[in-house]
Amino acid sequence: FLQALKSEGVEEWRVDLAPLDPATSDHLRKYNLMDISLDPFPYAGTTTTCESLFMGVPCITMRGACHAHNVGVSLMTSVGLDDWIAASEDEYVAIAKRKTSNLLELADLRARLRGQMLKSRLCDAPKFVNELEDTFENLWRRFCEKTSITQKNDLNGGHAN
Repeated sequence: FLQALKSEGVEEWRVDLAPLDPATSDHLRKYNLMDISLDPFPYAGTTTTCESLFMGVPCITMRGACHAHNVGVSLMTSVGLDDWIAASEDEYVAIAKRKTSNLLELADLRARLRGQMLKSRLCDAPKFVNELEDTFENLWRRFCEKTSITQKNDLNGGHAN
């Protein structure tokens, strides 16, 4: 992996490949050593992306073709970091270069990112539950309407009135 990064011009000292930490607190402390995190693709990180955001480390993600590719997109959009979402591999690299070139701006974002995440719709459980309840209610209504139409058709010999 390091060889591939070196071939792309990334200096080896800039990358740490760390082993798994048995304690969650040790694992989360490693985020303090990062400037940014990179959401993997085509399958997005999900848990690690949320951890990264909670620990104040912005994450670059890439839009894809299905749900598994787009979890990072949903997370980044929810916390208001749309400009960290790439549409292609080239844009992913360009975002990484651009976002790491202004360390003052990056430090400012890192200082406020946890609070920004906690205030976002991603962490607004009451609103999420209300929207989920509304969705269930709408699905139930549609089911009942469809069932009612089907039952009426059955009573009329398969023909709608």
